Amino acid sequence: MKIYHFQKETGKIITKFNSNFIMSRITQTQKPAHIGCMYLDENGIIGYHQAVVPQLLLIVSGEGWVRGETDEYSKVHSGEAVFWEKDEWHETKTETGLTAIVIESEELTTSSLMLL
Repeated sequence: MKIYHFQKETGKIITKFNSNFIMSRITQTQKPAHIGCMYLDENGIIGYHQAVVPQLLLIVSGEGWVRGETDEYSKVHSGEAVFWEKDEWHETKTETGLTAIVIESEELTTSSLMLL
């Protein structure tokens, strides 16, 4: 398990179409990817299971706890992402609720993200 923090400094300033924002790349795949949004209410849990393919969990609101193949939990907050390799056992839980985007693909790269 690796935990990443999104950094504005690694993004690209976009001014096309009279825009003014920073875009940070999350991942790029050549193979199909499944992208979904998960809503965990108060005391929600994604039970301990094995990743079928590499998975990237991007916390967009709220906070919670994640663990990999150990019993040690790490706290995660909005603006952070967690990466699990294929076949890695993992779990996500929250006391207060969280919303996350999950990206799953046989081919995920996280090279543009900043490791915590």
